[in-house]
Amino acid sequence: MLADALRTRIASTLRLLAADAVQHANSGHPGAPMGQADLALVLWDEFLRFDPSDPQWPGRDRFVLSCGHASMLLYSLLHLWGFDVSMDDVKAFRQWDSITPGHPEVGMTPGVEVTTGPLGQGVATSVGMALAAKMLSARLASADFDPMGQRVFTLCSDGDLMEGISSEAASLAGHWRLDNLVWLYDDNKITIDGRTELAFTEDVATRFAAFGWRVLRANGHDASSVRAALQAAGEGTEPKPTLIICTTHIGLGSPNKVDTSGVHGSPLGDAELALVRQGLGWPEERFHVPADVTAWFAERQAAKKAERAAWQAQYAAWRAAEPAKAALFDQLWSGAVPADLWQTLVAAAPPAGATRKTSQKVITAALAQVPGLVGGSADLTGSNGTEVKGGLVGAPGAAGEHYALSFGGRQIPFGIREHAMGAITNGMALHGGLKPFGATFLVFSDYERPAMRLAALSHLPTLFVFTHDSIFLGEDGPTHQAVEHHWALRTIPNLAYWRPADGMEVGMAWAWALEQTKRPAAFAFTRQDLPAIERPAGFDPQVIRQGAYAVSDAADPQVILVGTGSELHLCTGAAERLRADGLRVRVVSMPCVDLFLEQPEAVQEALIPATHPAVVTVEAGITGPWRQIAGRRGLCIGLDRFGASAPAEVLAEKFGFTVDGVYARVKAFLG
Repeated sequence: MLADALRTRIASTLRLLAADAVQHANSGHPGAPMGQADLALVLWDEFLRFDPSDPQWPGRDRFVLSCGHASMLLYSLLHLWGFDVSMDDVKAFRQWDSITPGHPEVGMTPGVEVTTGPLGQGVATSVGMALAAKMLSARLASADFDPMGQRVFTLCSDGDLMEGISSEAASLAGHWRLDNLVWLYDDNKITIDGRTELAFTEDVATRFAAFGWRVLRANGHDASSVRAALQAAGEGTEPKPTLIICTTHIGLGSPNKVDTSGVHGSPLGDAELALVRQGLGWPEERFHVPADVTAWFAERQAAKKAERAAWQAQYAAWRAAEPAKAALFDQLWSGAVPADLWQTLVAAAPPAGATRKTSQKVITAALAQVPGLVGGSADLTGSNGTEVKGGLVGAPGAAGEHYALSFGGRQIPFGIREHAMGAITNGMALHGGLKPFGATFLVFSDYERPAMRLAALSHLPTLFVFTHDSIFLGEDGPTHQAVEHHWALRTIPNLAYWRPADGMEVGMAWAWALEQTKRPAAFAFTRQDLPAIERPAGFDPQVIRQGAYAVSDAADPQVILVGTGSELHLCTGAAERLRADGLRVRVVSMPCVDLFLEQPEAVQEALIPATHPAVVTVEAGITGPWRQIAGRRGLCIGLDRFGASAPAEVLAEKFGFTVDGVYARVKAFLG
């Protein structure tokens, strides 16, 4: 057990490294790290399982700093614990090309598990991590050893719990009885605008108890109080996630700014920082780490590595005793899929029909080939075509007599919680071992967009399934009809947005996405039936991976028709009539604009020359962004208004999305 004097010096080191780095950068949030140092020390020293020499060790516990503005606390911990974060990295806080950005970013800094910035996303993501651990444990654990028996600890703030996504995620965590999940709530009662009572007076403990959580309290500056709460987490007569409400003082150590909003998001200032040093008995030297603190961390690093070595010995024995489970572990953890997966999925896809239904058949085929594929819908399973054979995911007995639930299942009932669904699937992808997807209507991608953006930023292979992708869902009207959403999602960097036109494209889109390990994909599928697309003899489906290809062609085409999804068959139909008029026509399918625009210029030019005078794009949505394909002189056929409530065939006629309508627009355009 740490002596009180040494514990104080270690906590002071954490406080001042954070305050010094913020002052050095003249930017950042010193208050939260200064207030959280004591509880973080207890957690990392006594409860968190990790090995600084191997930040990706699968058996490690996960730590999520949901209040990402407190990033200097995490960077200080990583540096002192011996991760590959140097003192120079700490001094480069918030600077160009440093690995210590303003908010933690996974994949940039060793030891950072989650990209956190938008409040609420971190806590919701941690639920996905805990769920993934439970699901993998159900598949891999033996009577003697569980390679996925880790816990997930999350440090969160008032802001995290104010955001609505945290309630959605906490509700699911309570329903799933995730007793491997612990949230430490830094209850310092301060936000940027002032005290939380300005806008936040609810009883947080009662709210979480109603969600099915175990709620504990601790003095965040008293090691014995924090220790007792962490020891009690996960215990009890029934499994529950745990919320520990930790009372703290933001900016502890700052005589004039402690417990004020002034220490939240601004440097302390040289004068106040000098007073902090004086009060803590600290030398004037910035970024000072006492020798006994360095020695203690070196000793504790050795202990953490020894704990990992003991786990490794158990793991090796488990592999020898459970060769089938070990092989499954390797397959799941690698994320690899069969090389011929695309052939299997294309073969499983009917050429014609509603692409949401085609996708269902492709998912069914993929399940047999990809054991890590799991997912569900936000209460739209049948509508989304996302039924997953293999059992329902949930805590055994949680839903009473009506459903058989287990963590060994593959179908995740998310309920009507799109915000949390996006973050939870991200958390599952971050944990590793599973290929998760979540599904809803395309218009509700607005609810998932923050999680989709973080998936793209974090290079996560999360799969986002959307159906009812246009005005052609019909009578539900404009509130449910996606118009601007295709391009809203295409503009997210690193997200591949697929809008397939028929079975072959659906199969290839899923195959491409399931092969990815560093990139998310989104699919937009139709409610209405679509015809099969005829392609040239000997067509190679692999060409679809380029994002665009010629469905039919002509030498030196006079007009190039570019279609996506449900509008491609309008282009092929209009092309037949234009050819009957003696025109040379090329029809291009562009199921993934993002991938096409990433192709070498020569590939793009060969298909759609930038100087071609007659490029026509057709999509049931906004037209403006299509100018990058059609050019200033091209024709963009679309819908720059909201839809209407009427049967799909009536909307098609009224808005001109028919073969006759497209043919007439192109003829007029060509003069």
